[in-house]
Amino acid sequence: MKFKHIKYFLLLSFAIIMASCDKLDLKPTDSIDPEKAFRTVSDLNQGLIGAYAVLDYTLMTTSAITSDEVNMPTENTVSNNDAYRWLYNATSGSVTGAYLEYYRSIDRANRVLAKVDVVTATPAEASLKERYRGEALAIRAYAHFELLRGYASAYQNGGLGIAYMKSAEVSYPARDPFESVVANVKADLTAAKALIPTTFTDKSRITRTAIAAIQARLALYEKNWADAITYSTEVISALPLASRAQFPGIWTDANESEVAWKLKRNVSGVADGSLIGSFFFRQTGGIVLYAPAFKLINTFDAVNDVRFAPYIKFDATRGAGKSQYLINKYIGGTASQPGLADIKLFRTGEMYLIRAEAKAESSAAVADGASDLNTLRTNRITGYVNQTFASKADLINAIYTERYKELAFEGHRFFDLKRRNLTIDRIPADAVNTSGAVTLAPTKAQYNYPLPAVEITVNKNAVQNPNY
Repeated sequence: MKFKHIKYFLLLSFAIIMASCDKLDLKPTDSIDPEKAFRTVSDLNQGLIGAYAVLDYTLMTTSAITSDEVNMPTENTVSNNDAYRWLYNATSGSVTGAYLEYYRSIDRANRVLAKVDVVTATPAEASLKERYRGEALAIRAYAHFELLRGYASAYQNGGLGIAYMKSAEVSYPARDPFESVVANVKADLTAAKALIPTTFTDKSRITRTAIAAIQARLALYEKNWADAITYSTEVISALPLASRAQFPGIWTDANESEVAWKLKRNVSGVADGSLIGSFFFRQTGGIVLYAPAFKLINTFDAVNDVRFAPYIKFDATRGAGKSQYLINKYIGGTASQPGLADIKLFRTGEMYLIRAEAKAESSAAVADGASDLNTLRTNRITGYVNQTFASKADLINAIYTERYKELAFEGHRFFDLKRRNLTIDRIPADAVNTSGAVTLAPTKAQYNYPLPAVEITVNKNAVQNPNY
């Protein structure tokens, strides 16, 4: 009886298929024809929103746990620890996940760019359409720059960079050298800047000031000190530092002081696991997944530094075996959804440190770079007295210590150390749960994040980073 039922089902299925053969050329109903997706200027905006939407904070958190910014308490028995313990390889999503996400954003930006000239705009929409073109170019540039920071084999000419994609296509691109990627990012940013009006000031999207901030950071990685000074100055002139009274409110989203660009995160429909604060502290169960490193804590004047309390929380009520220090920077401002916070990508504080470093590297006068460092510290530390430096090396070291503090958990520390080819060192107090992962030298494979295994497998022209 069972065999007869199966036989009947197969014959019926075959008959249905044969009867439907003349309908197989119907257009699918569950997808959008690319030729019809962009018909209006409003459609271009929707495409842009899609490109913004997949920009995330993965490299920000990855940088924190692969550097010396955090420690992993023993209470953390639930998170993937391969990145923290430098055990990652090409199959480790903890360090390769950002690769796909940034290329998704690039692909979406390229689809918008491919249709800008096709879409007809009314006279009233003409300038808006050009602004959208500029935003798409800037998103493409920024996403490629983030990929370069994350996956370049070295930040120098001749180093393996990443494939710069200028169109939405299926292909097998080879990795462009570092200097070629930098040149393409520069070109896209320059073109974008000319298209975005100075009157556009929405900090949840890319403005002219945000482009200047990207240009300043890019120049730092290129070691183009003149450009770094020029573009950081542009941002500093447009966006003054937050006052000490304003500064804590940046991190609770109470204000946007000194923020050049942020990724907006909405309250509705956000799952706990997707909140940036939940990466460090799991609300369910109250588990500290990653705590601020004692090495970092020790650099602060906890009493007088306005940054300490917004960045780091001490909770003496947490019991034995629990970390009493928590990362407070991404607690957000929503009581019903702690951990929900806008992602601040560029701030004026960073620009002062970029300009200080660029001046220190390019000026014969040590005091030139020291001026910006002292200005930032005066703004952040009550009772600060300007410091003088005996040498360029002393000033550079001080700038890097200040970057460690000012930009903590914002996605810079791992890449800052890599920029100067410095060993990553964790102090004994931060090494209790590292399984021996205390020192990471530039000669080790994990000093560079690997390209995803699927990229190497599928793309016949892709080359993996050294030593993997």
